[in-house]
Amino acid sequence: MKHFILFLVQYCLLTSSFGQSRTDSFLTNLFSANKNPVFQEVLKHPETYRLQIIYTQINRDKANRPSFTNYYFHVDSTEYFNPASTVKLPLALLSLEKLNRLNKPNVTKFTSMQFDSAYSKQTKEWTDKTAQSGFPSIAHLIKKAFLVSENDPYSRMYEFVGQSEINRSLHAKGYLDTRITHRFVRMTNDENRHTNPIRFIQDDGKLIYEQPAAFNQDPFDFRRVAKLGKGYYVRDSLVHQPFDFTERNKFPLESFQQILQSVMFPMSVPAKQRFNLTKDDYRFLYQYLSQYPSETNYPKYDANQYYDSYVKFFFMDSLHHQMPENIRVFNKVGWAYGFLTDASYVIDFKNKIEYMLTATVYVNSDGILNDDKYDFDTIGHPFLYQLGQTIYQYELTRKRTYKPDLQPFRMPYEKRLNDTRPVVKDVDN
Repeated sequence: MKHFILFLVQYCLLTSSFGQSRTDSFLTNLFSANKNPVFQEVLKHPETYRLQIIYTQINRDKANRPSFTNYYFHVDSTEYFNPASTVKLPLALLSLEKLNRLNKPNVTKFTSMQFDSAYSKQTKEWTDKTAQSGFPSIAHLIKKAFLVSENDPYSRMYEFVGQSEINRSLHAKGYLDTRITHRFVRMTNDENRHTNPIRFIQDDGKLIYEQPAAFNQDPFDFRRVAKLGKGYYVRDSLVHQPFDFTERNKFPLESFQQILQSVMFPMSVPAKQRFNLTKDDYRFLYQYLSQYPSETNYPKYDANQYYDSYVKFFFMDSLHHQMPENIRVFNKVGWAYGFLTDASYVIDFKNKIEYMLTATVYVNSDGILNDDKYDFDTIGHPFLYQLGQTIYQYELTRKRTYKPDLQPFRMPYEKRLNDTRPVVKDVDN
């Protein structure tokens, strides 16, 4: 009997290391009503498309307090997807949190900063022509990371917070399966463990605060192997074996959804899951999570290239790039290696509806990575648009006991100035 119990315990431990996807019949039934062929193709083959969806229903009580109900479709926290630019959201939050912890009156998110180099592959960044001040700042980095999902701001926030602090902080908040290991530039594991010296300066160049270079000595747990595809390119050479993501960034979909919820509704999550942000930080985040590039003066993005729905995947209609006037989407997206991912809090001010929708899908029919031949335009974006419309149309008809008061989320958006500065085009994102 003892041996049997021991075997049972070992078996349970072994099998528990493999995730089982969760799917709610509510979503299965809801999705069946949308007969769009691309939508149904992806839904019928969730394993092929590595599909995961979380729909978060929000209901208010008579005091306008929200409650949240999550519905899942093929969600499995152990199934790897490449998070790409979605990790810019936690990096922005950790950057603001670090500024608040420094507690230096003259060092704020708007303070000019400069990045030096002190180790292999590190680069300097002393000025930024797209900023009104002419210098980088945490606020300007966040704008660029959110508005069109630029890559360099993520790497700079990574350098400010530091690899060790990034992972320790996220794990302490309960996001245990999250892992941030690298910048968005080609570097070795050792080079990514080293981060740059940084200084904050006054407008006249006088030093306010200096942060020395840092090195992360903490180990990572890479025991769970993550390989994908049948081949990949290294420059012009095709390697005939799966691409290894084992030591890359990892950001499970549920953690992504929970972090966005912690930003939009901080009191709805346990205290330890919140980020130490000020009221002004929240207002700043709400503005630039939902503001359009065409509304922004610094940077002055090309509004034709970076149209309103450019980073709003659930509303990215291939025929029309304008967003509905009554809707604002507070979100962060990511796309790379055939993956498209979005976590959104959606508000319709006119119809008094709100909900969250989070999803990831993998569209790479040839199985080759790094060839820039992904099915984003033919499958990925059309699928996410149909998913977004399915949930939105359902929300329009869903009965609510109390209509939400959404005024706290009305933001003072900018108005594009008609000046002669050249527009910003073709950023690395």
